[in-house]
Amino acid sequence: MKKKSDNFFEKISTKITNWTGSPLAFGIALMIVITWVLSGPIFKYSDTWQLVINTGTTIITFLMVFLIQKSQNKDSKAIQLKLNELIAASRHASNRMVDIEDLSEAELDILHKYYQKLSDIAEEDNDIHQSHSIDAAVDLYESKKNNRKSD
Repeated sequence: MKKKSDNFFEKISTKITNWTGSPLAFGIALMIVITWVLSGPIFKYSDTWQLVINTGTTIITFLMVFLIQKSQNKDSKAIQLKLNELIAASRHASNRMVDIEDLSEAELDILHKYYQKLSDIAEEDNDIHQSHSIDAAVDLYESKKNNRKSD
């Protein structure tokens, strides 16, 4: 069960990331920058004047990195679950592709090369509606291998 603090962080981070992506937030940020620029002559473009904007933007950027990452993690997880559902529901899709996001980078590179080969095969086909999948390719490979043995 989730802790109340986790739930609070999720709610507040969602609200903040939604708000910071709004035109109002952009307008406020723009007005702050314009005010800072216009106040330059008043403060004689001093080091303190520059430090104010540098410190403010650094702190906001630092905090926003974590909020944006939280939002991206949640979105990524939701997309992966939707894709897993589509794979599981499709009769012709390979169930081996469910949860591949847990594979290492090297394992994903191997799968990418394999799908590149499938793409090359599909391009050579005259029928654009022909489907290729890992399982179909394995079956074809096995039948070719068996035919070679019987020859």
